[in-house]
Amino acid sequence: MKSQKVGEGYCLGIESTADDFSVGIATFKGEILANIIDAYIPPEGGIHPREAARHHAEVADKVIEEAFKTAGIKPKDLTVVAFSQGPGLGPCLRTGATVARTLASYLRVPLVGVNHCVAHIEIGKLKTGAVDPVTLYVSGGNTIVAAFDAGRYRVFGETLDIALGNCLDVFAREAGLRQKAGEPFGAVVEKLAKSGKRLVPLPYTVKGMDMSFSGLLTAAIKALREGGYKLEDLCYSLQETAFSMVVEVTERALAHTEKREVLLTGGVAANKRLQEMVRAIAEEHNAKFCTVPSEYAIDNGAMIAWTGVLAFTHGAITPIEESFVRLRWRLEEVEVPWMG
Repeated sequence: MKSQKVGEGYCLGIESTADDFSVGIATFKGEILANIIDAYIPPEGGIHPREAARHHAEVADKVIEEAFKTAGIKPKDLTVVAFSQGPGLGPCLRTGATVARTLASYLRVPLVGVNHCVAHIEIGKLKTGAVDPVTLYVSGGNTIVAAFDAGRYRVFGETLDIALGNCLDVFAREAGLRQKAGEPFGAVVEKLAKSGKRLVPLPYTVKGMDMSFSGLLTAAIKALREGGYKLEDLCYSLQETAFSMVVEVTERALAHTEKREVLLTGGVAANKRLQEMVRAIAEEHNAKFCTVPSEYAIDNGAMIAWTGVLAFTHGAITPIEESFVRLRWRLEEVEVPWMG
């Protein structure tokens, strides 16, 4: 295998935790050379893991080829291959892991398994310049408030049931909203929420430092089915209530840690209203507000590639026999030596 070289080299990262199959290529200096995404779009309903995995297997070679063309390098130039090892949907994760193992073995380069949640934080830090933030990570599959302490990212608060992004997605499907190709349901809800004027009473559930969105979703769907409210008002109320919950927990974590930065990352981070609310609490605590650029907010290969660089250059390599996927790999289980 190629020797480890800090400061030079290329890492190819494969992201396949859910509906997106993405390949990114990053230099060891933090330059993103390629970030190609091909999303599985179900004909109806939510993600079907086996169908999504089939999609990933079918598009893998095309996405990898396009990534190399965009980056302007050849496979033989790679120093390391990284992949999303978890958490995520089993069939999807296994497809990405199989592709990564095959590529690493064929090219005789090291393999690095990356935690998907850590990767969302690290790409946010890379692209915003944040160093040691309190992070609000909100997506379709995760809702976590975290901060670094004693060698790992510690979870200060999280959802007890469904994720915030999933809450918005399910409501949008129940409301019969339609999305354009590549547009998340959350963005459709956000557009309608801008026209909402009436705040409909909905359950606000914060338990200590944790949040629950299932009751909120159930109440919003019930109000939708019973009628009597404009859809715009329901979208507005759902957003305001859910966002207030995560922002409350984020503010508490910020006050407790006294850190000087707040990072908003994950797919829902693209929401302008959420950005506005997090920015407000950051300013109140004299902290810098940072939000990941929209192209890196969704699941993407670039975040896996960059986190692969960080792990590899700090001695973390995943032997092939230990490269099994970890469906419930929690954020605080991951050692983060590059923050030492």
